[in-house]
Amino acid sequence: MNFVQALIGKVKNKFQSKFVQNVGWLGGSEFINRVIRLGATVILARFLTEYDYGLAAIVLTVREFTQVFTRVGIGLKIIQADPENLEELCNSAYWLNWLIFFGVFVAQCLAAFPVAWFYNDNSLILPICASGLVYLILPLSSVQYALIHRENRLEVTALNNTIQHSISNILSGVLAFFGFGMWAIVLPGVLVAPIWVYIYCSNHSWQPTSGFTTKHWDELFNFGRNILGVEMLKTLRNNLDYLIVGRFISIEQLGLYYFAFNAGLGISLSIIMALNSALLPHLCAVRAEWERFRHRYFKSLKGIAVAIIPLVLLQSSLAPFYVPIVFGEKWVPAIPILIFVCLSAIPRPFADAASQLLIAVDKPHIDLRWNVIFTLTFTAALLVGVSWQALGVAIAVFLVHTICLPLYTLWASYHVFHKRAVVTAQD
Repeated sequence: MNFVQALIGKVKNKFQSKFVQNVGWLGGSEFINRVIRLGATVILARFLTEYDYGLAAIVLTVREFTQVFTRVGIGLKIIQADPENLEELCNSAYWLNWLIFFGVFVAQCLAAFPVAWFYNDNSLILPICASGLVYLILPLSSVQYALIHRENRLEVTALNNTIQHSISNILSGVLAFFGFGMWAIVLPGVLVAPIWVYIYCSNHSWQPTSGFTTKHWDELFNFGRNILGVEMLKTLRNNLDYLIVGRFISIEQLGLYYFAFNAGLGISLSIIMALNSALLPHLCAVRAEWERFRHRYFKSLKGIAVAIIPLVLLQSSLAPFYVPIVFGEKWVPAIPILIFVCLSAIPRPFADAASQLLIAVDKPHIDLRWNVIFTLTFTAALLVGVSWQALGVAIAVFLVHTICLPLYTLWASYHVFHKRAVVTAQD
């Protein structure tokens, strides 16, 4: 009886952790989004042609690559900043965001013309430009978004994600039903952008308190350039295997691989994204208290292990049973690919945690160097694996992640905490 009571008490304490609560909010939001997205996907598949999908894929890929340049670490710097510099930093970040986002919008519109020329289809120009309209409204609430994360109020982010993505997916289904073609995929993202702005502005009272200023821009750029480099390399890695499979094997094999990747990593990536979003503010909240900071980091790694490892092992082991039942017999050849891709998810959140650790201690440049090394290694492995078709690529993805990411996690943790321990001992 005492054992049971102790166990219940331990579980209660776990769920009282702000980190666990934030992960729960974000993870639950992602789960709801994926359920609704599944329904929208069924409708889109019935009303859109392959040509519509192809055009939408090109538009969204262009937006994904331009969107990288908005993730320059300004929000992360606000989360990580010392309290005495916070207000000035927020004012500077507000004006810098307007400059960056407007510049990205112009760049995307200009990119529409060579992209249309490359694919010999001028119908791409208008949707590429239209999809960039979101950049002209997001700076209104970007600082509030960062401050809410700094304050560990990630239930606001979860609420925003659920509402925004739910409406977006419903709009996609409705527009597809009424014959809007590829606009059914492109347009909802633009239409729901004001919701993003409204939710964050209504949940945080911050407003700019000064006129246009360039103060602290050098600090933001110096911090953010490493973050930008990391984001660019991640975007490249996220699309590199698709490019290689489609270029060196066939479009059919790419379809098989793409299905396996999304079916195998969909749920896991939702949880990984939730963990990643919750960890940095969780660490930065105690950055000035080294022992608590160290304790939180390693406790978070344990929490990640409990959340990810059983889920991934269960999903990969059940793949031979649920794939033909849920997705149909035609996807049975994708099962081995799915299993290897799914297992590659296990080390990913630990490496993400190590990256957040380095950002929290003002060392994003080390994370950038690591990402350069990992991207080169990843590329070489994919080029070797492609000789064995899509399955070879999946095995390469699994091996590179399983070997490299744990080594990076161990090294980064040792580098931060051992070096600090040596310095403390010398003092």
